Amino acid sequence: MATSLLSHIKALSLLIFLLLFIQHHGRAQHLFGNPFPFSGEGFLNQGQGQGQGASFFPKFPFFTFPNYPPPTTGDGGDDGVATPGASTPADSSDPNAQFDPSANPDLETNFKGKWAIVSKNSGVSGMHIIVLPNNKVIMYDASAFRISDIKLANGVCVPFKDKATNKELQDCWSHGVELDVINNAKIRTLKLLYDPWCSSGGLAVDGTLVGTGGWDDGVKTVRYLKPCDTCDFQEYQTALADPRWYATQINLPDGGFLVVGGRRAYSYEYVPPAGKSNKKANFLSLLDETTDLDENNLYPFVHLSTDGNVFIFANNRSILLNLDTNEVVRELPALPGGARNYPASGMSALLPIRLDLRNKRNGVVPAEVIVCGGARHDAYGLAGRGTFVPALDDCNRLTITDPKAIWRTETMPSRRVMGDMLILPNGDLLIVNGAKLGTAAWWFAEEPNFAPVLYRPDKPVNNRFEELERTDIPRMYHSSAAVLPDGRVLIAGSNTNPGYNYTAKYPTELRVEAFTPPYLAPELRKHRPEITPETAAAAAKLGYGQRFEVLFRLRGPRVSTAEIKVTMYPPPFTTHGYSMNQRLVVLDKEEVARVARGQYRVVVAAPPSAVLAPPGYYLFFVVYRGVPSEGIWVRIK
Repeated sequence: MATSLLSHIKALSLLIFLLLFIQHHGRAQHLFGNPFPFSGEGFLNQGQGQGQGASFFPKFPFFTFPNYPPPTTGDGGDDGVATPGASTPADSSDPNAQFDPSANPDLETNFKGKWAIVSKNSGVSGMHIIVLPNNKVIMYDASAFRISDIKLANGVCVPFKDKATNKELQDCWSHGVELDVINNAKIRTLKLLYDPWCSSGGLAVDGTLVGTGGWDDGVKTVRYLKPCDTCDFQEYQTALADPRWYATQINLPDGGFLVVGGRRAYSYEYVPPAGKSNKKANFLSLLDETTDLDENNLYPFVHLSTDGNVFIFANNRSILLNLDTNEVVRELPALPGGARNYPASGMSALLPIRLDLRNKRNGVVPAEVIVCGGARHDAYGLAGRGTFVPALDDCNRLTITDPKAIWRTETMPSRRVMGDMLILPNGDLLIVNGAKLGTAAWWFAEEPNFAPVLYRPDKPVNNRFEELERTDIPRMYHSSAAVLPDGRVLIAGSNTNPGYNYTAKYPTELRVEAFTPPYLAPELRKHRPEITPETAAAAAKLGYGQRFEVLFRLRGPRVSTAEIKVTMYPPPFTTHGYSMNQRLVVLDKEEVARVARGQYRVVVAAPPSAVLAPPGYYLFFVVYRGVPSEGIWVRIK
């Protein structure tokens, strides 16, 4: 009798808490994952590896978390969530802003790519990743668990207070590293004072990494890391007005940054100057309205459109926001089929901006967004109860500059949640990492998706996807990826566990791989352009609209203008399956001229405005029939 009464009291207490929470916050959030400021990575564990006990998490006074049975797989039934809006299957009659009727076809190869280990132990799991203009790769993880696989150099430690015991302790582990891919994957440790767990970031105009938000003591932090051999993070803990955990950051035409969303942060704000603090943020109703029981709108997809507005996609809805007036210019059609943002964690990119096609409409270069994968709206809750439902398998394109835009839908070769989508130097997209069942969060996914997929946006419908060589390393939750200047793709991370656990089903992964895409096939090496040192020096600093000569070497038959593209790519900040500030600009060009045997000149125009290419550092490529040169760094402002 006493046991039954106690059970009823616990249940009643839980119900009262939920009702009070909904009343206070306006939008219900997932009961176990979201109301608490310390979780959101899945159900709370009862113990961690390497001596990290469950005391890390505060105790809730009225109930203990249930012990769920071992996970199973299945479709879980219908999620019962209405998803308004419409999409149309893509077909050959669809307008395609990527298609160039004058271009010669890409060179063909049967090469499906190649995997190689770059580092057997990066020391830190690569939750966040970005390439700096000095060719160094920055990776960092959460510091909450006070553990990694590498200590800070020179005996340095960071003081902190243990919340369970209230004792002052020292954290001597490194939670960030600089990886020198060129120099034998040499590692330099970095010191982080305030937790960057699930944060956001991007490169400033001068190449400095600017990171925003995080968790706990890092939730309102802005951190800076300059690209130099001895630089370390400089952090300002109270810079932001709202907490930014699972937020998105993008570069703006004025050289500043916009930060959007985050857990219970239904707002956006601008990153203040170093050492300054914001007093308030701007409320954004879209983020409030799209927060469902499982949230499904964290790490919103944010892209700077070619018309100067900002595209914001959350859950299954999107808008164009005018930052000058703080008004919504237009709400775009909802995307049916499921949810696309964390924890449903689909992928998104702004397709290449084709300045070379001169296909402006009403004076605006078309901007087209792609959104792929994700999960059903109820997938997170079902995963928490042990049922992993199949991820979504669709890819959807929307021309956001078209007032009458509709979603055009295609089907991927396989289902994917938590994947990464990177724009390659030749304009193709690489889809990699993730799982086929479940959602993001600790232990909430199964069946790793080992096969990368190449997506060619300028190809005819039904001929755009190609599955590539599989890896044998599961890259699940907290994986990341980055395009390297040499055209390879760096793959890091995967940690579905709190702390560092090397014996779990999907253990903490410290190996770093490089994937060689098909355009680097051995038989295509002779067709790879080489940008001359003279061009690298002349193009290092560019002005908007500037016309300049690009000299490159290329063996083989004489090259025609239609066979060459020149592209610019700013290195994005990638975490949780989303590459922030990613865009590829295909430059306008004049006729390609042969100046000597195997050497050519093409005159190109830098992007005409900062709306099309925000100021800062870009990787610059010459592409011959789909085969890119090595990238050189240029800076435009």
